[in-house]
Amino acid sequence: MSVAIIFDIERSAMHDGPGIRTVVFFKGCPLRCRWCHNPESWAFAPQEMYYPEKCIGCGRCAEGCYTGARQLCGQDMTVEQVMAPILADKPYYGAEGGVTLSGGEPQCQPEFLNALVDACRAEGIHTAIETSMAVYHPEILQKLDLIMADVKIWDDRLHQQYVGASNRPIQEHIRRADGLGVPLLIRTPVIPGVNDTEAEITAIRDFARSLKNVVGYELLPYHPFGEDKWQALGREPVRFSVPTTEQMQALRACAVLNK
Repeated sequence: MSVAIIFDIERSAMHDGPGIRTVVFFKGCPLRCRWCHNPESWAFAPQEMYYPEKCIGCGRCAEGCYTGARQLCGQDMTVEQVMAPILADKPYYGAEGGVTLSGGEPQCQPEFLNALVDACRAEGIHTAIETSMAVYHPEILQKLDLIMADVKIWDDRLHQQYVGASNRPIQEHIRRADGLGVPLLIRTPVIPGVNDTEAEITAIRDFARSLKNVVGYELLPYHPFGEDKWQALGREPVRFSVPTTEQMQALRACAVLNK
């Protein structure tokens, strides 16, 4: 029986692929993006998260936290357990919606990922993945309806500084995935002071233009919504500013794929 560690299943999601979607968040990631809004996704094991502002000092922690001040993040789930909410949501997907496999990095748990993709395909459900492409399993990716791949930073020195790994393998994995014939959406999180320059975005745009099966290039503005999660894990978040509307408009003008 295939089991994976999952830290969340979000239902009725609208921003993780086309249409209405159920998003399955896999725990565990090989990258360490300093702006990560899901730092609880890094470790490959359950973690306790503590929100002191919710604590009422009842002294009954051993019985389970009634206020949500202490939360266990991550649990082992079977394919059948994950499929239960997916099948419950299936009537709402319509022609465009479906399932998005996210994380963390879903490809770090390939046996379970493969089984879950097969289960979704058997139900005729549109299945997409949000992936860093730091890991590459073509035998799984070729079964998908959409690959949403991050190209976070083009400059490799900056990529190593802010993401914790070289981007060269990631670029090569994306090139190889492009040969699978699956629609490919390239995405970049815009982080002021890191990659918010026309040179960075133009370089990634040109890379996207070189791919045969690319269907779009999206820029995603940084948001600070994950800062409380960093603190709940006992870490101090690295704070970045939020890009302005004018900044995003200028960068999106550089990101147009049509030549």
